[in-house]
Amino acid sequence: MEHKPGSKAFRAQLIVPEQRQLYDYWLEKSGEYNMPRRADINPAQLPRLLPGLSLVDVASTVETCRIRLAGTRSREIYDREITGLQLQEMRWGSKRDYWHAAYQRTIEKAVPTQGVLRGPMIDKEHVVQYWLKLPLRTSTDSVGMVLCFDYFVPASEIGLDGQMASA
Repeated sequence: MEHKPGSKAFRAQLIVPEQRQLYDYWLEKSGEYNMPRRADINPAQLPRLLPGLSLVDVASTVETCRIRLAGTRSREIYDREITGLQLQEMRWGSKRDYWHAAYQRTIEKAVPTQGVLRGPMIDKEHVVQYWLKLPLRTSTDSVGMVLCFDYFVPASEIGLDGQMASA
């Protein structure tokens, strides 16, 4: 696997092993480019990650980006099917600006982003979300889609140091 500038430092920030697995796969599929194309990604090669994977189509504004596909774990957390929704339709409440900034950075800078957030949406303060957003390029090398991985843990399983008890 080729190491791109900053890839080792970014990978070191990833807490969840599944995040590192997906990031390594994304790097491998990028080849000589800064990011892979959607056609380079084969979810069947990542069966264990499927429940936490989602694909978001990039639109003219972050608010109108559309969730093309969302794994089953997202449906459990968001209490509804989110496939087909625009980002502006998500029930993020006070976290709206946080999520829009995360998507905006991934899309505009064409770089991977990651983070950890407690209470990813309204009425889910008891959940901690470890998230990863990876840009996918179009034939013109702009970001046309975002590959996302979300890992959810009950807040009660997070230690005082912010690490998962089992990590």
